[in-house]
Order: sequence, then C-alpha cells, then structure tokens
Amino acid sequence: MQRKLPLALLIIMGILGFAQLFSPHPRWQDTHDILRNDMLRIIGAFALILGLGNLLRAHVMKIQRRAQNWPYSIVTLVGFLMAATIGLFGDGPRRVGMFRTEINGFKFDDMTIYFQIIVPLGATMFALLAFFMASAAYRSFRAKGFLAVLLLLSAFVVMLGQVPVGAAISRHFPDIADFIMRVPNTASKRGIEMGIILGMIATMLKIMAGIERSWMGGGE
Repeated sequence: MQRKLPLALLIIMGILGFAQLFSPHPRWQDTHDILRNDMLRIIGAFALILGLGNLLRAHVMKIQRRAQNWPYSIVTLVGFLMAATIGLFGDGPRRVGMFRTEINGFKFDDMTIYFQIIVPLGATMFALLAFFMASAAYRSFRAKGFLAVLLLLSAFVVMLGQVPVGAAISRHFPDIADFIMRVPNTASKRGIEMGIILGMIATMLKIMAGIERSWMGGGE
C-alpha cells in the first residue's frame, strides 16, 4: 500500500495534467486550473516549510559540530531570522505590521532588503563569475581539431561583437555576433531543448508505467 497509493496518485495527477491539452472541454480546463493554481500552491507551501526546516537544521548542526566555515552558518541564520521577522511582522510598502521598519529615514523593510542588499549581492556574484568563465574559457578553448577551432573563432567573434573594442576594429563585428547568437546558437538551443523534452516524456512514461520506482525510495 505504501508504494501502490503514491503510484496511483501519480498516474491520476499525470493523466489530469496533460488531458487538458487534448480536450477543449471547459470541465477539463477548470480542473487543470485548479491543479495548477491551487494544488501546486499548497504543495509549494509545504515544500517551503520542509526546505526551510532542513536549512535551519543543517546550519544548526554545522554550528554545533564546529564544522568548516561554521561562522558563515551563524551569518546565514541571523540573516534568515531577521528577514523573516521583518517580512512577517514589520511594516511594508503596502501593509501595516506590528513594528515600524523605518528609523529617522532609514528603511529596512522587506523590499528595501531585497533591492538594496540581495540584488547588489547577486550582481556582484555574477560579475565575479564572469572572471571565472573567462579563465575556464582560456583553459578549455584549445585548438585541437576543426570543431575546437570553430568554437574558438565563434566565441572570439561573439565576445568582440559585445564590447566597444570590436565595433572600433570593424563595424561588421556586432552584426556577425548578432547573427551567430540569433541563428546557429538559437538552432542548437532548440535542438538541445527538444532532446530534453523527449527525455522528460520518456521519464514520465516510465514513472507512470511503474518501470521507474526510485522516486519512491527504492530501486525496485
């Protein structure tokens, strides 16, 4: 029963999920809207609680064991608790909370935290990743064959077309880079996406047919 019930629920939900694609009947469309809008939100709420609980548990255990870089876990927990308290109980741009989130013109509401802390930190992280990507490209782009040379030349042209130096060298570099990004790159991305979709369909059919059962906690 522990295996048959989850499998039966999976098959029923899977059939209801893609049945609306083959039937324009309003009942099917309403059922799909309920599944997509209501049930997924409920499942997402439970998944959020589970994920946050695991996050807190992992960092608390890391602090207790004094594992490597455990002070960062303290920063994570303090930031999480502060942001959660402000978001749940503090004032906001569109609500009145239990305490004010502005002191002498200094705001620390949830939207200010997002736009003034999280967004700049994300931009900084991606800016640093650009240097790692350039270093990895330097190590990876070795002209060992025709395909490697073609990859190296296309990457060189695209990078030149994205910076002002390329346009200063030749006005054709931006146009060539735009053509590479729009035509060959888009075609290869669509081919990869098609392969991923076919793999997802095959995996879905294997799971619904009961062939793949590892998601239930066992190989067989």
